[in-house]
Amino acid sequence: MQRHKSVEKRDRTSKKANLVNRSNRSRIKTATRSVTEAKDKETATDALKEAVSVLDKSAKIGLIHPNKAANQKSRLSKIVDQIEK
Repeated sequence: MQRHKSVEKRDRTSKKANLVNRSNRSRIKTATRSVTEAKDKETATDALKEAVSVLDKSAKIGLIHPNKAANQKSRLSKIVDQIEK
């Protein structure tokens, strides 16, 4: 690695961004998993509401593409619709 101030700063900032992005991706996975593993319709709809919020926030900050967020929201809502009461 070169010993320039800009390179050292870029290394520091990329490490911080990596931690933030990793935790946000983990939030997405946890939210979607809670929807898919829900047993009844009520908990699934509550989990879906939380997952939609997490996906929208992730798309807003640029972590994932907005179309990917829309596709995942659609897939999760189909899963919730298939759950029997």
